[in-house]
Parts: sequence; structure tokens; C-alpha cells
Amino acid sequence: MAQMMEIMRALQENVEASRIEQAKMHEDLVASQARNEELSKVTEELRQALLEHRGRTVVEEVAPSSPPRVFPMPFAQAITDTPIPASVVPVKASFTDMEDAEAHLTMFHTQMMLSGGSDAVYC
Repeated sequence: MAQMMEIMRALQENVEASRIEQAKMHEDLVASQARNEELSKVTEELRQALLEHRGRTVVEEVAPSSPPRVFPMPFAQAITDTPIPASVVPVKASFTDMEDAEAHLTMFHTQMMLSGGSDAVYC
């Protein structure tokens, strides 16, 4: 009988230790979930900041400290001298690296063709 009581007491101690460990694990789980939610919020804030940053143009980000460099030989004098017709509508969509590059170029070429621009005007 004493041996049976000793086994029951040992089992009760094991059950109590298990309950304490389970409670600790639950606290750790709740804390982990809270950390994950905070990290998700920070990740979303960073993602939004990155999207806003990519939406800016280089001119907005960096003001030139000196006048632009003049190159002694232009890309091609014929292109430089080509007048831009009034029918050519400037392309307003800037590439943000978030969309498909081919789709962006297709849109640019379509706008240029609709405006009647030549290859020199494309450049």
C-alpha cells in the first residue's frame, strides 16, 4: 500500500510539473505571437517606405551640387538636333522597378507611335 501511495504521489508531482511547464510554454507562445505581430507591422512599414522611396525620381532624392557635365561629343548630333514635334506627348509614366520592364517599354513605344515620333524623337 505504501508503494502504491508513493507511485500516486510521484504521478501527481509529474502532472503538476507538466502543468507548470505547459503554462510556461503557453506564455512563451503568447509572447512569440506578440513578437510576430510586431515584426509583421514593422515589415509592412518598411515595405511601404520602400514603395514610397521607389516612387520618387532621382531629381527628388538628390539635388545636384554642381552643373551637369558637358560631354565634348554628343550621343549623335542628328539626334540632338532633331526638333520634337508638338504632337509628341511626353511620357509621364516613370519606371519604378515594381512593374514589368517589357510592359513599360511597350507602353512607351505605343505612346511614341501614337504621337508620330521618329526614332530620333524616341531617343
